[in-house]
Amino acid sequence: MSAFNYTSSHPTTFILLGIPGMEQLHIWLSIPFCVMYIVALLGNSLLLFTIITEPSLHEPMYIFLSMLTVADLLLSTTVVPKTLNVFWSLSKEISFNGCLTQMFFIDFIFITESAILLAMAFDRYVAICNPLTYTTLLTHSMIRKIAVAALTRSFCIMFPVVFLLKRLQYCGHNIMPHTYCEHIGVATLACGDITLNIWYGLATGFLSAGLDVIFIAVSYACILWSLFRLPSQSVHLKALNTCGSHICVILMFYTPAFFSWGTNRFGRHIPRHTLILLANPYVVIPPMLNPIIYGVRSKQVWEGAIHVFSHLVQQLGSAMKLAKKSI
Repeated sequence: MSAFNYTSSHPTTFILLGIPGMEQLHIWLSIPFCVMYIVALLGNSLLLFTIITEPSLHEPMYIFLSMLTVADLLLSTTVVPKTLNVFWSLSKEISFNGCLTQMFFIDFIFITESAILLAMAFDRYVAICNPLTYTTLLTHSMIRKIAVAALTRSFCIMFPVVFLLKRLQYCGHNIMPHTYCEHIGVATLACGDITLNIWYGLATGFLSAGLDVIFIAVSYACILWSLFRLPSQSVHLKALNTCGSHICVILMFYTPAFFSWGTNRFGRHIPRHTLILLANPYVVIPPMLNPIIYGVRSKQVWEGAIHVFSHLVQQLGSAMKLAKKSI
């Protein structure tokens, strides 16, 4: 049916198979995906609402955290609903342009989120190593410039990928063994040479997330060096505690992403269903756990959330009393 529906050299639609060889488990796999997605939506929405409504959290660190929260919401929403549709066999088709759009936004958001994590590392570096310049350096104007730079970099990196995929001839291939559209997964369906796509993917991966990881590591090396030069043990513990949540988020974000990236490119002897299964955690697990980590480890966020919701409860109680009086 749709397998013979083509426009020029591009298929009109792709068919996402999900995880080949595990079709009988799709329904069971959808349960943790659905639960994690709901937790991610609720947790990130709650965290974002708390940061926006609590004045004490209108500091650079928490503004960057709100950006990370928005990126987590967008990343999981770009992938999980379509993945659940595939698992539930509701709709396995996705248009060619829709596939490229999904691929673009997944990588665009991932690269942006990587830049936000780098900005958060820089925030901690300035706060701990150069505290006297913190308020003058990380102004709201500077934060806006960092956000614009992150978005611009992501767009400039990902925009050429769309044309790299559009230039390829697909020769009738439109069956994709995956749960969502990703660059190399689409490119491998082409019947032409995809060397340029592979090298561009490697280069952009290193020049974006790869460099970000290096700069984050340098930032924390400088932080540790600065801390070891201080005699006070209490200062050490306080500084490490403020960095702990960020380090946990960094590990959760980059570890599954780089592991998936490495196994897809170099794990030739790993079964395909394992590779595809490993390509899913980084789009759903970090968005689910990030608000939990910051809520548990950050005293300010926890206290801010309590303050916001106690205020809401008071307002709700007052509204109910007024409603009773009017009756």
